[in-house]
Amino acid sequence: MNVIPVIMSGGSGSRLWPQSRSLYPKQFLPLVNEQTMLQNTVSRLDGLDAVSAPLVIANEEHRFLVAEQLRQMGRTASAIILEPVGRNTAPAVALAALKTLGQDDDSFLLVLAADHVIQDVAAFHRAIEAALPAARDGKLVTFGIVPAHPETGYGYIKAGEPLIGNGEKGIAGKLVEPAPHNPSLTTIYAVEQFVEKPDLETAQGYLASGDYYWNSGMFLFKASRYLEELNKFRPDILVACEKAIAVQSADLDFVRLDEAAFVVCPDESIDYAVMEKTSDAVVVPLDAGWSDVGSWTSLADICTRDDSGNSIQGDVLLHDTHNTFVRSEKKLIATVGVTDLIITESDDAILVAHKNRVQDVKKIVDRLKADSRPEVKQHRKVYRPWGAQDSIDVGERFKVKRITVKPGGQLSSQMHHHRAEHWIVVKGTALVTHDDQELLLSENQSTYIPIGTVHRLENPGKIDLELVEVQSGGYLEEDDIVRFEGSYR
Repeated sequence: MNVIPVIMSGGSGSRLWPQSRSLYPKQFLPLVNEQTMLQNTVSRLDGLDAVSAPLVIANEEHRFLVAEQLRQMGRTASAIILEPVGRNTAPAVALAALKTLGQDDDSFLLVLAADHVIQDVAAFHRAIEAALPAARDGKLVTFGIVPAHPETGYGYIKAGEPLIGNGEKGIAGKLVEPAPHNPSLTTIYAVEQFVEKPDLETAQGYLASGDYYWNSGMFLFKASRYLEELNKFRPDILVACEKAIAVQSADLDFVRLDEAAFVVCPDESIDYAVMEKTSDAVVVPLDAGWSDVGSWTSLADICTRDDSGNSIQGDVLLHDTHNTFVRSEKKLIATVGVTDLIITESDDAILVAHKNRVQDVKKIVDRLKADSRPEVKQHRKVYRPWGAQDSIDVGERFKVKRITVKPGGQLSSQMHHHRAEHWIVVKGTALVTHDDQELLLSENQSTYIPIGTVHRLENPGKIDLELVEVQSGGYLEEDDIVRFEGSYR
């Protein structure tokens, strides 16, 4: 038996702005501990039997973030499949199933989101182990979160009759005597119904009945069974995915698809496409401190609170402050006489919101998009496959950046029509190419690159190269770059 974790990493996390940006969304951020949410998702698989390297589904713009964060953990993915465009979860899981069937007779797919929090890892493992016999018998397992309160922001799963478990022999298919539902992690229930996000009164009824679970969006099934059911209910999705992956190409750590074939694939969730239609859906209850961290209040709810109900991260001072979440990354934040607020700062933006209005953060993001503001896409510090660059100052006819290049990293060979550049090495060693001339620079040495000069920067050393770049000229935007060659597509 081989279990392949399929990690869905395509979300944007717009309700967690300003930390989460479209080019650096929440799954790549360390929101709850020192690891990023993607790294936590991978780490919590440790200790499960027969689990292989993860398969990650990501979009083109995030490809190097996925690869770098796995590298930082000393892990590799079995594949990183790049979606040319987002087409929701049903096609994404189909791509993973098709990819694994090309390598293994019939693996089990454990479908996970990259941006969930699970505090009780042992309970998470027990739920997966309880689900394996059902998946082995051809069931499509979903994990239902035991609700802690009447939540209106999640879809729900209504559990039907409990099924008898036969350990390694799987599910016997017989029903036990009707009994109240409970959060036992060894009980598996037939799925009676998937229901949409309810209003508060309906959610309170769901909680009181004990028959409903939050829809986690996590699944376990055989790759072949998922494709069989997808072919039964949405063959158009399967055909599009088969065409897209039939002409896949390898690029470094990544698997690229036929873009033209995938663009025409219908946009559909796995719930709508398969799980709500199949007669083989079952649910395993999961009570493990789960959260999808869909808003700032969701994050505040899972953070430690002081006696006044406050949660803080970073350099924060509070006075006469109650039920408030404050997150600082770079600056000291001090509060006086405030209640029920979310306060968070990043390198270039600050958000202050009432806890009851955090869902409206998306409206701020929409306004930023409409105004073409850079704060909606990326942070001041931008990560690249070769390292990172941080725009630390900008004014009329000049821009200053702090550039870090990893050992062995190199930027593309390039030229600018409108700006000159000065490079000052702060740490490490730089190999600089000016047209046909090569210079080896060490700490406190510098070089000047005139307008129109073809140049390249490399780090031939064993430690990070850090330098300060001063640009000067009449036009300093990033589209004034003519690239000639590079290592990264």
